[in-house]
Parts: sequence; C-alpha cells; structure tokens
Amino acid sequence: MKIVGLIAEYNPFHNGHLYHIRKAKEITGADAVVVVMSGDFVQRGAPAIMPKHIRAEVALEAGVPLVLELPVCFSTGSAEYFAEGAVSLFEHLGCIDSICFGSECGDYGTLEKIACTITEEPEEYKELLKRYLSQGASFPLARQWALREYFHDERLSKVLEKPNNILGVEYIKALRRRKSSMKAYTIKRIVSGYHDDSLNSGYSSASAIRKLLAHSLRLEGSQREEEGLFDEPSLSEALMRLEQEVPKSCIRFLEETHHIRYPVYANDFSSLLGYKLLTETSESLTEYLDVTEELANRILRHANHLITIDQFCQFLKTKDITYSRISRCLFHILLDIKKKHMENYRKAGYCQYARVLGFRKEGQRLLSRIKKYSDTPLITKLSHADTLSETGQRMMAGDVFAANLYERIVTEKFKEPFIHEYTQQVVVVR
Repeated sequence: MKIVGLIAEYNPFHNGHLYHIRKAKEITGADAVVVVMSGDFVQRGAPAIMPKHIRAEVALEAGVPLVLELPVCFSTGSAEYFAEGAVSLFEHLGCIDSICFGSECGDYGTLEKIACTITEEPEEYKELLKRYLSQGASFPLARQWALREYFHDERLSKVLEKPNNILGVEYIKALRRRKSSMKAYTIKRIVSGYHDDSLNSGYSSASAIRKLLAHSLRLEGSQREEEGLFDEPSLSEALMRLEQEVPKSCIRFLEETHHIRYPVYANDFSSLLGYKLLTETSESLTEYLDVTEELANRILRHANHLITIDQFCQFLKTKDITYSRISRCLFHILLDIKKKHMENYRKAGYCQYARVLGFRKEGQRLLSRIKKYSDTPLITKLSHADTLSETGQRMMAGDVFAANLYERIVTEKFKEPFIHEYTQQVVVVR
C-alpha cells in the first residue's frame, strides 16, 4: 500500500482541499492519504474558526480516511517549526511514502533550489544575507534580497513572498535535514490565493469563507431589519453562497453548529491575554517562543493599549515585525509555549506521538499499518498518554491545555456545556 501524507488546517474545509486530496493521490500513485491537521490553533497565530473535532469530521465525511493532530507547539509555530513538526510525525509513522503540499508556484524544482541554498548556506549567499541584515532589513526580506543577488534572478526571489511557497521550502528543508526516504511533491494552488478574501468561482480561499461566515447571522429578513442589520447576510444566505465552494457535508456542519460551536476568533481571547500580561515581566516574556527582549519590552510598555488582540497586533507591528509574527507570539504567551520546551522537543526528534482525531472505516487498515511500522506511540485515548516519555507528556499537556482553553471560549461565547478534552471521543465515520 502506497500512502501519501498531507499537511492541512482545514480552516474550514473547502473545494481546494478536495482538489489537493485527489491530485495528491493522482501524481504520487498513492492508494490512500493520511492527513496531519492543526488542532484548535493554527499557524497564522490564531484560533481555528471551529473546533478540531468538527473540522476533522468534515474532512472524514469528504473522504479523508485518517486525520491525526499536529501538536499545538508546532501548529502555532513559525513555518520552520510547523514543517519540522509535521514532517517528523510522518517520518515516525514509518509507512508514509511521500508528502504532497500546495504552493503558489507549483514548481518543485524551484522550491528545492531555494531550500538547498538556505540549508547549505554557500559562502557567497551567507555574506549577502549578513550584509542585508546589517543594513536593517528584516530576516525574511534580507533572505529574499540575498537569494535574488545570489541567483541573479528576480523571479526566484519573489517565490518567498507567498505563504505556501515558504511552507513548501520548509517541508523540503525538513526532509533533507532528516535524510528522509519520503519523496516530496507539490501541486499549484488554483484560482484563489491564500489571503484572497472574496469568493471565487468554486475554489475560494479559507480566508474568504471565514470572512463571509464572520458576518453571517442566524437572523432572517424581518429580524435583521428590526435590528438595523440590513447589509449582513443571514446564515441561510451565506450557506447558499457557499454551496459551490465547499462539499455538501461541510454545509451541513456549518449550519448545524453555527453559533453553537463556532465561529471562534482571536479577539475572543482578548480578556484572557490582558489578564495573562498582568502576571508577566519583561524577563518572563522572553521565555516564550519567538518573543525577543525588544518585543517583550514593547508588549509590556503598551499593554494598557490592549483592547482586542487584532487591534493590539496592529498597534505593535513594525516594518521589521509582521502582524502574524506578533499574533503567534501573543498566543505562545497565552498557551504557555516556551523556548525551553521547543528546545527539548527538538532534541527529542520533534513529534513524540501520533494522536488520532478521527478515521473512516477504511482508515482502520491505515491504523493497523501505522501500529506495525511506527516508532512513536499512537494515541487514541488520552488516558494512554501516561505511557509517553516525560517530554511526550509535556507536549501532550500543552495540547490538552490549548484544547480546554479553546473550549472555555466556546462555552462562554455560546453558553454551551464545557467539554473537557479528556472526554472528547475519536471521530469515527462509517
């Protein structure tokens, strides 16, 4: 059996994801796919719009046979940590033949060329990078300029302006560092870009879908008029517009769980962040992943300006520190993800377990295969986590805390009963 690994967030699931699944099997000749999916918090430094178990179930209903969870320390990390975490998980499974990822350029050779240069750091490239950094350029910009001059190719340097290209380069770097036998493939992202925020011909971005859902209401015509919400679409109107953008099973979940389990946004965590910052000092803030001394001082100096997380990120960002970088740092603080933890995980080989979020009936064959070849624990019940190493238990504790924090927001926002992570069941689709 040939298996291809896919790395995803499904935030939420849409037609582009279906295309990715089908195309990945086609170009790799795989018999099955295994998906590693971000949990309740995602790489752009924000909560997912809906809980991980719902997103996993949507993917299973759409035909994915097995969904595993990417631990939160990696799912909220930089592109490098995100890629290392996902690739290490697939590597530990011992039966994944290839990975396939989407990219804006769709050219594996170009991505590999960049990845090799960044990894091996030829002397000329290294000197160019140092020069641009010394001139005050941010690291991403300095890297682009150094690549442009090193290759004498303006087009190639612009590849790293796109988020999926950046992740693709990091996947290749992670595979090379691990001397992995897994082969990598890429497919070109079609129609909509990652950041496009308007619906687009059946292949809209997750950003556009989240934007529409953010403004949709359960109120219908006359109720909206009574409350003066003339321009806001009702939920039924929004879902009608999404019928061409997402699978039918996704429409059902979006309708049944709206304002019951979703939508959840970064700003829903604003008060929690405000409280957390009251307990921190400049020294303690620098213990969190990605938080520099300069940023720690900036956060504390302006903490009184925090009203919402979105507003605070906009306030704190500079030409050298992007909105996404700041948002990731703030959620690292909120989720207690520290540099020392990540260093321990790195030394231990990154992912310490494979946690199953859900599977289809045919996914049982994949689980059996993983059990046979994997060199890392396969977790289907959290009660089994006490068999993990000390490092693995620390990683799992971070996942449980993150899930419960997210669930607390769901409870407060929608007045629904709290579901502790230990009582969540693996999703099984027959």
